[in-house]
Order: sequence, then structure tokens, then C-alpha cells
Amino acid sequence: MDPSRVLNINVGILGHVDSGKTSLARALSTILSTAALDKSPDSQERGITLDLGFTAFQVPLPSQLSHLPYDRLQFTLVDCPGHASLIRTIIGGAQIIDFMLLVVDAQKGIQTQTAECLVIGEITCRQAIVVLNKIDMVEKTEEARKPLIDKITARLKRTFEKTVFKDSPIIPVSACCGLAFPPPEDGKAVLAPVPTLNLDVLMDTMARTVREPRRSDKGALLFEFDHCFLIKGLGTILTGTVLSGSIEIGQNIELPTLKIEKKVKSMQMFHRPISRAVQGDRVGVCVTQLDANLLERGIAASPGSVRTLSAAIIALNKVRFYKEEVSSKQRFHITVGHQTVMGSALFFGLPPQGDTSSGDGSDSSSSTSSSSGSMSDIEGSLVALDIQSTPPYDSRRDYIYQDVLHLTSPSHPPFTQFALLEFDHPILFPEGSLIIASKLDADVNANSCRIAFHGRLLEPVDTSSRDKLHEKMKIYKTKCKQGIIER
Repeated sequence: MDPSRVLNINVGILGHVDSGKTSLARALSTILSTAALDKSPDSQERGITLDLGFTAFQVPLPSQLSHLPYDRLQFTLVDCPGHASLIRTIIGGAQIIDFMLLVVDAQKGIQTQTAECLVIGEITCRQAIVVLNKIDMVEKTEEARKPLIDKITARLKRTFEKTVFKDSPIIPVSACCGLAFPPPEDGKAVLAPVPTLNLDVLMDTMARTVREPRRSDKGALLFEFDHCFLIKGLGTILTGTVLSGSIEIGQNIELPTLKIEKKVKSMQMFHRPISRAVQGDRVGVCVTQLDANLLERGIAASPGSVRTLSAAIIALNKVRFYKEEVSSKQRFHITVGHQTVMGSALFFGLPPQGDTSSGDGSDSSSSTSSSSGSMSDIEGSLVALDIQSTPPYDSRRDYIYQDVLHLTSPSHPPFTQFALLEFDHPILFPEGSLIIASKLDADVNANSCRIAFHGRLLEPVDTSSRDKLHEKMKIYKTKCKQGIIER
């Protein structure tokens, strides 16, 4: 099969730790990458997923995609960790996906990281299937199991009613019926058949419901790689996903972290040689004379297309599920791709029509959720937002300072609030980057969401002088003094 005739869809497998994500990836997959199925010794020793894993399977091209110039559909599964302490890896992995499988343990239902992964999924993609896993553990017989599964499914539907995933199918499965998968042989993962339930229904649902992805070979290359390793006699391999543009053999690419350029020697897609890859493709890129120990993950791009910034203006939305107040000058962990740095935020927005308030940003649309913010309040607590909206920002107009970031509402539509982010250390910013801000130093055992807001890069900012800063942003405060006059 000509690899150029295969349409690749990147599917993130997200969910709480020990919900069966890796077992599901193993049961679905027929193609393994060099980073698949918890093959690292640390993962095997601890018994949990510690890094991103990549596997795939192919199906005939479904009828709704028959107008596209492809013969086969390939689902590349991105197996994300589920442990709370690995949230940075989860965020980085989720930013490359087109589609999400949200895995829920049938015995435990929605758990803390299930809900946090739901938030990440809402930010990064617009299509999902909820996989209700381990149904064989609920009851032994199908007759006894069905009423319990129906009850759990009805509760999950209520959970997703006010999210972008409200119409997502819920598929009950068991990826591994009471058996353990065989351990890796000679450090290599193996695909051995084990009893499963309903996986054919899940695969059919994935193929039947998948939508046409955004794919273009235009514009600058942006290739996000998640693994880097040396093959003696061949070169250094960067395995990752093409996020924009295209890459081909002989092309010069820049590694902005190291400030060097390299020429592409060869490429493979799941062990098959290819000469060219475009947006959405999962590939291994071989370059020479590069020390693999200098890089673990990062980006490769068209030379000169990625900027290094110490400050930026973004358009953003508050995550409704974050229960704390999000205040100006507060510090957050700022994640762009696989990079995470500390930074501070200053919020501002469009002046309200007929506003006579003090300008401190406080109005009837409170910055904190009306719910307690606990995971048990997930029903109705997420708002469906279009992250592809073009944020309206004009550096020539005046904006009002906000003490706090507001929830999305009729008075604060999506992406009409802005922030000046200042980073403790310079960070690489591809054009149009997705930014996710969180409080990763919060207690991982707390029953609350740590993701505070998300946004898109609008403008780089030079904060070295007030004049340069004023060229990019004009912010004012309104002040009011009250007093008593004695006559």
C-alpha cells in the first residue's frame, strides 16, 4: 500500500490512571512504533504509563470520506499517561490529536483525572468517543451486566450534556477479559490475542463517525517530536507528528532549541519508507551528525519560522472547572507543546457597553464558578467553545484592565478577554500556538481541576521599555473616589 494513499487520524487515549488505556491500545493495534505499549523499563517496573506511546491500526476508508484521495484510513493511537503527576505529558500529547477516546472504568465512573482529561479534550479537539472499559468486571454474564451498563451509560450522558462532547457515542467494552497481556520479549512489545468484548463495535463506531480532518501542505513546517534516539550507522531519529506544512527528504529543517539546521536524510511511517509527509502524519525523521542526548522532545520547523519569546499577548478563556479565582499578576505553569515554564498573567478586555463600574473587572459575571468546582459537580460545568475562532485584537484601541479573568458568558464571549503573559525563561512560540495555563504545584490528591485557562498566541511583546509595550497594548483603569462633605 502506497503510504500517500493512507489518511492518518491521530486519536488520543485519555483517562484516569489504571482505567485500561494501554490495554485498549494494545487490543486495538496491529502496528507498533518504536515507542509503544509501556516498553520502557521504568513503566514496566511501576506498572503504569509514564510516557506517550504510539500504535496504529488501519480500516477501509469509510463512505463519508470517500471523496478524499485515499484508499485506507489509519488510526494512530496516542496512549497518554493517566497519573496526576504526569499532567504535563498529557497536555503535550493531547495537542497533536484530532479525536479523543476518553476511557472510563465501568466500576469507578468519572474520576479526578477523567474529568481533567475531559477538560484537556475540550481544549484540543472537537470529537470524542467515551469508552466504558472493564465491563467484564461489572457482572460475569451479559444478561446481568446489561441493566448496570445502561444505568452507568445514562449517568455519563448527563455528565456530557453541556460539553462539546454531548452527542459522543458511549461504547461499553472490555479490552482484556480477566487476563494479563504477555510481557515484552527482548525489550519489544508483543501483540498476542486475548479475549475482549465489543472492540469490533468500537472500531466500527470510530470509522463511521470520524470527520474529515484539517489537512494542508501549505505554510511553514512545524514538526513536534516526542522521542529522539540514535541508530548506529543510520543517524538520529526524531519521531513525531507534522502539525503544519510538509516535510520531505533533502529538506533543511531547523531545531530552534539548539539553533541549528539539519537536512532530512530519510523518513519512515510506522517502519515503511516514505519520501514526503504532510500535516497530521506521524513519521520518523532521520538526520545525521546530531547528538541524540541533547534532545528528548521538542519541535523542528522551517528555518526562521519559530520565535523565542519572553512575553506575549494571548486571547484566552477561563476553564469553568477551575474553582479558584484567576487573578492578574498571579503565577501559572504555562505550557506550549512539550514546553512548560512559569509565568505571570495580566488580564484585560473590551470595555463593556455603557460601563460605569470601577474597572476592576468585577461584574455580575463572577470569575468563579457557581458550583463548588469539585469533580462531582462536572455536570454542566464545562462550556463548549470554538478554539478555531479568530480572536479580535487591535493594538491601536484601548482595553480595560481586569483584576480577574471571567468565565465565558454573554457579557464575555469566547476569546474577547486577553492577557499579557511574561515568562520566567524564554520559550519557543510557533505561530498560532495553543497555550494552556495550570497550577501544577497544587495537591495531586485534591479533588479539583488544575487547568486554569487556555488561549492562542496573538502578538509577541517587548517588555524592555514602556514605549515598546505601549505600541502593542493600551490598557486603562477607571478609578472612583467617594467621600462625605460636611456643611
